[in-house]
Amino acid sequence: MSPRRLSLDEETLVLETLNSERFRDMAPGEIYATMLDEKNYLCSERTMYRVLARHNQTVVRRQSAPRAYTPPELLACRANELWSWDITKLKGPSKWTYFYLYKILDVFSRYVVGWMIAYRESAVLAETLIAETCQKQDIKPGELTVHADNGSSMTSLPVAQLLADLGITKTHSRPHVSNDNPYSESAFKTLKYRPDFPERFETIEYARSFGRRFFDWYNLEHRHSGIAMLTPASVHHNQHKAVLEARSDLLASAYHLHPERFVRGIPVAKSLPNEVWINKPKNIAGVLVANS
Repeated sequence: MSPRRLSLDEETLVLETLNSERFRDMAPGEIYATMLDEKNYLCSERTMYRVLARHNQTVVRRQSAPRAYTPPELLACRANELWSWDITKLKGPSKWTYFYLYKILDVFSRYVVGWMIAYRESAVLAETLIAETCQKQDIKPGELTVHADNGSSMTSLPVAQLLADLGITKTHSRPHVSNDNPYSESAFKTLKYRPDFPERFETIEYARSFGRRFFDWYNLEHRHSGIAMLTPASVHHNQHKAVLEARSDLLASAYHLHPERFVRGIPVAKSLPNEVWINKPKNIAGVLVANS
């Protein structure tokens, strides 16, 4: 017998490990890597295959049923109750070079409360941005829910620990479901469809300068269809009531000047929605409300 061959006891241990509840659904390569990461070495990956072959277990190993993920169902009825954040790539000066735009958006008001552009995607940078934004917005413990997708920065331990320390609830999108984070995706689309959005950013300074112009426009001038064609800043800072009242007064004046032109009576200005949802449920009872 080859001196390199496992003893009977060693082979039994390998087979028991491969067929254990934890590993029985994994391929040997995945088991081998997992155990190495846990500082545990039984044998080589090739030896695992040999052991399985000797025991007629070389068929495709059974896979677990796909995990069913519950969609996040979040409700915001005011500013600074529910934020959504994400990171997108901006093309750099040459092929395969990128800058990374981090953005935090208030879901109710659509106001971009925080953003930054960096050379890399990093949990530490995300942690810093979130902390500084919470401080600027004077967020108190228990007030806010922060929603994100399942990227490595979003699910990182530093970000999770920061949110826990600040008393902020965190939620995540389902894997590979982009419409679980629609408000961030929509804002990025608005950015990239602007007429002056360049094909590439030659320097990070240029990218940051463009970001400042864009987010000033987005917050202060852009009339958003989801918030009654108000600007995000007017809603976020609770100035929208005066704007809507002025619109109503002007429409009433127009009607009284030429009532014959308004066959349906005095025109009504659009009103701000009272609530904004991520995945509004069919059955409202029992839904998780942001910060409930």
